[in-house]
Amino acid sequence: MKKTTCGLLAIGILVLVSTSAVVVYLAANDKQRGAPKLVRVACVGDSLTQSTPYPYDLWLALGNSNFTLRNFGAGGTTVSLESETPYMNTTVFREALQYKPNIVIVMLGTNDAQPSLYRYNESFVYNYVELVEAFKALSNAPKIWIVLPPPIFSNQSGRIDPVYFKQTLIPDIKQAANETDTPIIDVYSALAGFSNDFPDGVHPNDSGASIIADTIYKAITLRHL
Repeated sequence: MKKTTCGLLAIGILVLVSTSAVVVYLAANDKQRGAPKLVRVACVGDSLTQSTPYPYDLWLALGNSNFTLRNFGAGGTTVSLESETPYMNTTVFREALQYKPNIVIVMLGTNDAQPSLYRYNESFVYNYVELVEAFKALSNAPKIWIVLPPPIFSNQSGRIDPVYFKQTLIPDIKQAANETDTPIIDVYSALAGFSNDFPDGVHPNDSGASIIADTIYKAITLRHL
């Protein structure tokens, strides 16, 4: 009986040692191969990003455990550094840089259509380029997309000018994208016929936000996945 017990004990030890060796071997191989890294997506923008469901809808659309998304929207902010609320002066902007995203979606410019900022238009493109270059300078070399924001369908608040936005700022955003060699996602055209999805003329409802997310999703998955 003692011999049998000793024999079983010896077999058990051998199996344990063998199993441990396999675990160590697999762990070493996993380390060499590298575990899949999460693709970090940063949604940069104003209240169209901060206060609408579009970033959440985009995250759902990605539907992949390899993606993690953070909302870096800051309501009321502008591209222009001459306003009272430049995006680049916010804590959110610094947090977005520290996040070191792999994908950056920038949708700004709507608040720059304020009549009080007309006189600073000459620096708009330069400021937009500055913002994009700050992300391009990150050591992990993120992929960046510039979004043409949705149309301004009405000016209920009296604070922003739809005509100036369309005729001046949309071309300026395109110029900034061209100067930084950054691809454009044309949300402006995608939502041109959807004024009913913008109750206040500026901010989308859930349906409008879904179109924004879908347009961005198609663009980034076409080039990134």
